[in-house]
Amino acid sequence: MAKRQFKTESKKMLDMMINSVYTNKEIFLRELISNASDAIDKRYFRSLTDSSLGLPRDEYAITIDVDNEARTITVSDNGCGMTEDELNDNLGTIAKSGSGEFKSDNKDDDISIIGQFGVGFYSAFMVCSKITVTTRALGTGTAFCWESEGVDGYTVTETEKAEVGTEIVLYLKEDAENENYSDFLSSYRISDIIKKYSDYIRYPIRMQVETPRLIENEEGEESDDKSPKYETVSEVRTLNSMVPLWHRKASDVSEEEYAEFYKGHFYDRDAPLRTVHSRMEGSVEYEMLLFIPKNAPHNYYSKDFEKGLQLYSDGVMIMEKCSDLLPDYFNFVRGIVDSSDLTLNISRETLQQNYQVRTISKSIEKKIKSELQKMQKEQREKYEEFFKSFGAQLKYGVYSDFGMHKDVLQDLLVFRSTSSERYITLKEYVDAMPESQKEIYYAFADTAELAAALPRTQAVVSKGYAVLLLSDDIDEFTLSAIDKYAEKTFKNVTAGDLDLSTDEEKDTVKKANEDNAEMLSAMQETLAGKVKSVRFSATLSDNPVALSSEGYISAEMARILSRMPGNEAFANAETALEININHKLSNTLKELFASDKDKLSLYTKILYAQARQISGLEIENPVELSNMICELMV
Repeated sequence: MAKRQFKTESKKMLDMMINSVYTNKEIFLRELISNASDAIDKRYFRSLTDSSLGLPRDEYAITIDVDNEARTITVSDNGCGMTEDELNDNLGTIAKSGSGEFKSDNKDDDISIIGQFGVGFYSAFMVCSKITVTTRALGTGTAFCWESEGVDGYTVTETEKAEVGTEIVLYLKEDAENENYSDFLSSYRISDIIKKYSDYIRYPIRMQVETPRLIENEEGEESDDKSPKYETVSEVRTLNSMVPLWHRKASDVSEEEYAEFYKGHFYDRDAPLRTVHSRMEGSVEYEMLLFIPKNAPHNYYSKDFEKGLQLYSDGVMIMEKCSDLLPDYFNFVRGIVDSSDLTLNISRETLQQNYQVRTISKSIEKKIKSELQKMQKEQREKYEEFFKSFGAQLKYGVYSDFGMHKDVLQDLLVFRSTSSERYITLKEYVDAMPESQKEIYYAFADTAELAAALPRTQAVVSKGYAVLLLSDDIDEFTLSAIDKYAEKTFKNVTAGDLDLSTDEEKDTVKKANEDNAEMLSAMQETLAGKVKSVRFSATLSDNPVALSSEGYISAEMARILSRMPGNEAFANAETALEININHKLSNTLKELFASDKDKLSLYTKILYAQARQISGLEIENPVELSNMICELMV
């Protein structure tokens, strides 16, 4: 029996299969099961025109057997089998695919063949030292055995096989350092691999497994040993679900079924807030089953979190997390995409043509946005629950890439507001604006309640205008990236150029600042460059003092930026200390300037500390502040 050599450059190709093409050793089982499924598909397809070649539908199956002593895994099918010539062509020439040729020769839309490249079989050499393939082709009485230990070549001999089909025996390599090949002999491991990659192969995948069963005492039997006793029971189990949930009509799947599938498939305790199940047609056809979670996973905002949808091709999982299918701002979405139109790379682990991914990705992006908008409109409480978990990610999406995605995301944002107990959208804010209002006002603080209590917020509200109450660090950056909404610009209520005063009030303030310029200058000198100016204001409602921002960067934005390494220079944003001209404190300050400049200096420092505290900024020296207050009390 002469050993035959692999054709063409197959030795190099085989070495590449083992060492380069596949990144995950467990893939070998997926590939062999996919090949077995293809073989059954071919037999079934041929039986449509010749019933004598087929079997009853429920008799088609793929069987897996494990022999721990012999260290073998056997994968069997009752598909079409192979002739001697087909063995030589398909297994003697690496990268020649019998499934690929069959697919080319038969254009019937109803048949779906997974294999394309003819290389998946050789992935088994990653874990095996030897492989034997015993096969009998459909319509023949002779069987053949193909055997190989790898690059040294293979043999083909005539043998006997009672039934049509193929049996592949894998002889596992001996365990080595950092390589535990024996792990693949575990029925639990095999079951996990099948569930992960081949759960939706359309034919049953069966394996005999041993499970413990409690032995119950017979009635009347007594024993001094009260500990439970077990026996090992061997039974044949079907390991795969066969029919993907997403292949069923959405109208035939209950919310409970979706919830159980999601919780089991994506390891979440809670049911999803929303499920998206649809089939898309066009240049690339695919099915998608997407879930919007209720809560963010524990590692969501860490570097360990990986985005991506599970990608299937005809029910076989190709990638566990295909990141290219989701934009970063929708990375919280979990789910599955299944398409038979995908052009895969040689290992079937990644995609070969990016335009297909881009097409699917853009469609998914539109669908996610549409579903979120529906939830926002129809289930506002549920949407607010979603936004508490993932709103920050949408805001980062607006701010990132210089606002490139603001048109996609800005209408998905919701904010607290002085005008409503519930969250409102930017559109709802603008639609409710009085005609006299020219800008969208917002206030920022550590909480919405503190933002609402700011002196400038109260002043704006007193004019009949609503204020958005921001409390997330990203909020002000997000609004700056949006820049304008419905032709309305955003205005921080603490901005120095906030213009809410009447002409009469402006004249009064201008005169007060001119008449008291020397006093205000002395107060500014007391603060030694901590503020750009000290001035009277008529926009503080009933509050005696406040800080206003003088530059493009507000005090709140500067505080956030200064926390980042290397940005410490932002800590000292340009601000002005404003004194309420309508508060009786203003008269006290004037009297002190005339009678006790030392006490005026003390008042100035206390007022500045209070203004910082009101704005949510840190007090620079709490001990000094406490001592100054005590000095006044004494």
